[in-house]
Amino acid sequence: MLRAGLTGLPSTGKTTLFRLLTQASGESAPAARRTASQVGVAQVPDPRLDRLTSLFDPRRRVPATVELSELTGRGSAAAMLDVSGFRDADALLHTLRMFRDERVPHASGSLDPARDARQLEDELILADLGVAERRVEKIRQDMKKGRSRELDAELRVIDACRTALEDGRPLRALALDAPDARRLRGFSFLSAKPLLVVLNLDEADVADPEGAIARAGLADALSGSGIETVPVCAKIELEIAELPPGDRAGFLADLGLADSGLDRVVRAAYRLLGYISFFTVGKDECRAWSIPRGTAAQEAAGEIHSDIARGFIRAEVVHYDALTARDGSHAACREHGEVRLEGKDYVVRDGDVINFRFAT
Repeated sequence: MLRAGLTGLPSTGKTTLFRLLTQASGESAPAARRTASQVGVAQVPDPRLDRLTSLFDPRRRVPATVELSELTGRGSAAAMLDVSGFRDADALLHTLRMFRDERVPHASGSLDPARDARQLEDELILADLGVAERRVEKIRQDMKKGRSRELDAELRVIDACRTALEDGRPLRALALDAPDARRLRGFSFLSAKPLLVVLNLDEADVADPEGAIARAGLADALSGSGIETVPVCAKIELEIAELPPGDRAGFLADLGLADSGLDRVVRAAYRLLGYISFFTVGKDECRAWSIPRGTAAQEAAGEIHSDIARGFIRAEVVHYDALTARDGSHAACREHGEVRLEGKDYVVRDGDVINFRFAT
């Protein structure tokens, strides 16, 4: 499951966005009482799963999901980021306030999205700098007992990270080779994580998000490596999401939107992280599974169950396009040579429908 940490300064609409993405109901607690994280699950909209469900008529339809953690405490961005769950996240979602509302005072006294974007980045950098400095000190202590090639390599890459952080550069901007990237994996640096900036727009700016970005002077802050942006108007879109399903499209169209904020945020997260979906189908269940692009078949099998990966024999694969063109008939796909038996190293493609054969 893809995991994302939802962060942002107070009064940015973070909780409204959380409710929009997870379809959570009920009013949020007053800020003075909200001190812990809340976790929700957002379903990944996928019309391909809808089509497969209509073909197989299973007992259960299970979409892919994104787990969202929102820290609901008070205080500065630094306090908000001191959460172990965020270090375990695959990506950070930064709710950036761009709406104007005198009834909701800004935490910093004035509306300045460029300043707020930089403040969050600075807090990520400062948090990582402390981790890097402590690790450099520990490596140097270990080197007094004896040097090794691996310690030398780790010191080199951590020292490069520390230099970048001291210069105010996030680690996601560093060009690291695969071995150095693996050396950093255990540290879960926050500024190395992909950053999805959710622009919480004023209703008046929904039709022209690019203009709003330009007026806010955000172009440079949003152009860095490993950053995606998606505009929403969380308050209005949450109201639309709470309408009967048949009424939503019309209201979205009135705002000039082809799809919902949930759809746009999830698609942006997938692009940012390079995720794809594969499917398992049958009378019991039709399910979508999220995996990073480039995942091998045996590893994908492990997403379903570790026993399937351990006993992996073959993956029976047919692509969604071929299967739906044959009205869901695997037999017809076999007759036309569209079903393949693949080994454990086969790289799963987006839209593959897979039946894993395994030994128990």
